[in-house]
This record gives sequence, structure tokens and C-alpha cells, in this order.
Amino acid sequence: MAISSDLLSVLACPKCKGEVTLTEEASGLYCATCSLVYPVEDDIPVMLIEEASEYKSE
Repeated sequence: MAISSDLLSVLACPKCKGEVTLTEEASGLYCATCSLVYPVEDDIPVMLIEEASEYKSE
């Protein structure tokens, strides 16, 4: 089960309140403003700032 588009539409970055998008591998939610990725564990987004990691572009 993946994160639904309805859920994505209401989620926001807890740090800046900006939009988050699902990463390509669906392992996290990315905030472009803060360059943070919030993990998704067992299809549940963990929207805690202290659990986020910095986005690393390849």
C-alpha cells in the first residue's frame, strides 16, 4: 500500500509548512524549500523534524 494522493495533498513540511512530494523510490517525502526528506516507514510518513535527513542530490 502506497501513500494516497489524498494524504499527500494535506501533508506539509512541519518546518516551513511548504509542500512535500514523494521521492522517486517512495521512501520519503521531500520538501524542496528546506531540502529535507521525511522518512516513510511501513507506509506511514514520519513528519518529525528531528527524523528528517538532508536531501542529497546525485
